[in-house]
Amino acid sequence: MIDVSEVTPELISLMTEDEIAILNAYVAAQPIWAPLPGPQTRALESDADIVGFGGAAGGGKTDLIAGACIRDHSRALIVRREKAQTEGVVQRITEIVGSNTGLNAQKAIWRLPVPRQPLVEFAGLDNPGDERRWQGRPHDLKAFDEVTEMREHQVRFVMGWARTNDPRQRVRVLMTFNPPTTPEGRWVIRFFAPWLDPSHPNPALPGELRWFTTVGDDQDYEVPDSRPFVIRADGTFDYDFDRKAHSQEEIVTPKSRTFIPSRVTDNPYYVKSGYITQLQSLPPELRAQMLYGDFRAGMRDGAFTVFPTAWVDAAMARWKKPDRLPRMDSLGVDIARGGADKTVIVARHGQWYSEFVVVPGKDTPDSATTGALVMAHARDRARLHLDAIGVGAGPVDWLLDRGQPVVAVNVAVRATTTAQGGVFGFSNLRTQLMWKLREALDPMNNTGICLPDVPELRADLAAVTWEMRGKYVQVCSRDKIIERIGRSPDWLSALMLASMDTPDLAALEAALSPTGRTIATLREYNPLDVEIPDLFREYNPLD
Repeated sequence: MIDVSEVTPELISLMTEDEIAILNAYVAAQPIWAPLPGPQTRALESDADIVGFGGAAGGGKTDLIAGACIRDHSRALIVRREKAQTEGVVQRITEIVGSNTGLNAQKAIWRLPVPRQPLVEFAGLDNPGDERRWQGRPHDLKAFDEVTEMREHQVRFVMGWARTNDPRQRVRVLMTFNPPTTPEGRWVIRFFAPWLDPSHPNPALPGELRWFTTVGDDQDYEVPDSRPFVIRADGTFDYDFDRKAHSQEEIVTPKSRTFIPSRVTDNPYYVKSGYITQLQSLPPELRAQMLYGDFRAGMRDGAFTVFPTAWVDAAMARWKKPDRLPRMDSLGVDIARGGADKTVIVARHGQWYSEFVVVPGKDTPDSATTGALVMAHARDRARLHLDAIGVGAGPVDWLLDRGQPVVAVNVAVRATTTAQGGVFGFSNLRTQLMWKLREALDPMNNTGICLPDVPELRADLAAVTWEMRGKYVQVCSRDKIIERIGRSPDWLSALMLASMDTPDLAALEAALSPTGRTIATLREYNPLDVEIPDLFREYNPLD
């Protein structure tokens, strides 16, 4: 085999005409692009429906996407977080094919000037909602370059239309990335957990295929193999189903995933260029990521993160279900009414928080249904903390009518206390509740708080930031969190409500008993308001 890269002009000047003709014929017969031996070849030839590739810098991630478009696909979509960033991919494809003929830069579409003439489109997911532009747009290759910079829900939405009507055409998704440098990018570690999460109970080898499906509550489930199944009424999977008894829509077919790591040492061109020396000069944490592809290094929270990742990790690592549950102190309920939001319920037993109860918004359509759901999960006359704004007002009244110890919460009212040590105040009750939850998570306070390890809760917590406004702290708005994670932070809202420390209403009921009054008759009582009935003067959160 001839190594064309070793053929110099000086060498050609020494060749005969026949030798030059043979060389030219050899070059003409070669493909315009071929993968590097090793990880890049393994990624290109993998049978997985979804291939993750990368880890370290310089391993050939962009070339993999460019080469897959040129060699294997008919219609491709290449995505970066910002559309302008796709220019680097355009430049690399131009270098490979030797021309930008057929490129319509205005429409971001390119009919490549190669024998197969694949159609390539370029996209950015800069803003929430950008993914909707690609709804129903089929591509046999969906390629997400530097996917850790993108929002998870947008990536999942776009890759849902990876398809073709040509039965001979391979369909796949490529995700290339370095280790995430922000908490928002950690979803990729969860997505490829068997390969990237060191705590995964059943780790996978590089390139090994694993099968996953997403059903019901939008959670990924790893299944043993590629066999189709249907979901029984009890939620279990039936692999021995009768195909004639089920519609095609009821049959679930798992999709395969794999991850193949690569490093700069897998790319001989960068090795020759001295790129390794540049990576070695990076700061230690960034060097571990970019040179060695270490997914455990360099995970830095922003300076104004409310819930540091290390604190959340520690609280979730402590969580395990006790043999005997302590008394339930509080129930936090975030109510949804239809749409994509969820009604989420979580209980607090001391500093131990239960598993979340998650119900689609369409299944809590009215006050009675929602109130009954709350009562079904309440124990020990625990305080029921419900957001009283909007759809929460109806269930609050319904529960009060039935003598339930419900506390209507308006997080927009003014704060009732200050931060630990009294150094600064809070702009409103919502900020206070979040900051008090932060203080409970702070290892210096040694509260022993235990949180269930739930991906949605992790994402919610990671998205919350704060700022100082004069002498008050203010956390970012709910809309800002939605912009960052692409959905309503229902898990965080329920947790925040459950964390509230309001008076023991059972004790208040006992005090009321001689008077013949009940909690249900005290609609004016709200321990979070400034005005407090004379009966409860001994409790004043504003003192």
